[in-house]
Amino acid sequence: MIMSIGLTFPGALQDESIICYICKKFDVNLNIIEASFSMEAGWSILQIEGQEEEVKRVFDYLTGKGVKVQQIQIDKK
Repeated sequence: MIMSIGLTFPGALQDESIICYICKKFDVNLNIIEASFSMEAGWSILQIEGQEEEVKRVFDYLTGKGVKVQQIQIDKK
């Protein structure tokens, strides 16, 4: 499946490499479409590709970290 998601990061996570960690820890491919980060907060639009269960694990990880996740589009290829 290929999914586009919007992420909103709280400023408390500014020193964590969350996107890099996802690439290493989970069996998914990520493409950063657009992003903006500051000391107070950050947001990004990502395209994530992988098996549905693995994508769900990524969502669980992100929400556990306090990242707001918004599903934008799904392409179940």
